[in-house]
Amino acid sequence: MAETLARRNAQALVRLNKARPEVFPAAVLTHALARRWTPPTPRLAIDSYWRAHPLRADRLARALAAKSGAPAGWTWRLKSGAESELPVSFRAPPAPYKEAAFSLGPGHCVVCGQPVYRLGWHIDLWDRGPNKNAVWHTACVTAWQLWNAPSDHAQLLRRLQGRRCATSGARLWKTSEVDHRTPLFRVWREHRDTDWPTLLGFWGLPNLQVINRAAHVEKSATEAASRRRVQASA
Repeated sequence: MAETLARRNAQALVRLNKARPEVFPAAVLTHALARRWTPPTPRLAIDSYWRAHPLRADRLARALAAKSGAPAGWTWRLKSGAESELPVSFRAPPAPYKEAAFSLGPGHCVVCGQPVYRLGWHIDLWDRGPNKNAVWHTACVTAWQLWNAPSDHAQLLRRLQGRRCATSGARLWKTSEVDHRTPLFRVWREHRDTDWPTLLGFWGLPNLQVINRAAHVEKSATEAASRRRVQASA
């Protein structure tokens, strides 16, 4: 197996170096060479880098969104009738540039609105302008996956918290769960008019925590009671 791995990685490295542009992100190359299986193309190397650093991708995607800002006239809305491109639930992060009315077209990321350059990178390292065949930054793909399925990154979040429950401080058990500090129903109800780039933080790391299941059940019950009181008074 070791011989097979070494032979395969040697071949992949030849392919990677042949296809890699002269200017290439150093951090990505370092990551690619440190992997057990060397990615054979620059695109796969970049994809592997961001998948290995989802929290870095989250910060970058929100920073790029802040640079773009929300398009004029946009408001956070949910699907109603034939507006098929709108999300059906407040649990989906708002994405104005995915809506047809505000789309910037090919060469711009549908998540953050910034230009997409060669290999899905967010900076024009090659002075070639936007890639008209792309509508996602590779980093924004990873960030979008984190925002929509944070539980897939539970192990990383546990390690970031020192394996301690965010609410009780007790040791995290295997049954611990990823939770939003501010529940998303409250984000929709109380923060709907917050500026869009700031709004994304409710889906990103600033609003994520890992808590033990018992604490999560208790927190969910308190939140459910709060929602019932609001609905009763409406």
